[in-house]
Amino acid sequence: MSEHTLTPAEGSTRNRKRRGRGHGSGLGKTAGRGHKGYHSRSGSKRMTWYEGGQMPLQRRIPKRGFSNYLFRKEVQIVNLSDLARLDADKIGPELLKAKGLVDKSSVPVKILGNGELDKALEVSAHKFSQAARQKIEQAGGKVIEL
Repeated sequence: MSEHTLTPAEGSTRNRKRRGRGHGSGLGKTAGRGHKGYHSRSGSKRMTWYEGGQMPLQRRIPKRGFSNYLFRKEVQIVNLSDLARLDADKIGPELLKAKGLVDKSSVPVKILGNGELDKALEVSAHKFSQAARQKIEQAGGKVIEL
């Protein structure tokens, strides 16, 4: 047995229908497309999600929620647990960007209160959560809003 002698198993393949090749083929003239109309023409395809005239699923299901993407205020979030790992007494957006905790210097930074502080830090940022502000001040640190 060699590659050029291999053939598909008996009955596993069948010849394709050659449409529009005369009356004798059984698929001549209109080639199985019926008479006239949208689906008899070339290029006629159903739209995606078309349900035969029934109200489409995306219109049957109610809309929910709200996305304020046009007027959203974007902030970069940093937790107190991240600040505690830094070996610096004064922390600002420039240091956070240098250490890789924030991506952009043009987007405001907000400090959140997730985590604990065991040393006094002077933290400057654009926004602070109430919990973060309390924890920084309880540790003997200072909060500076930019």
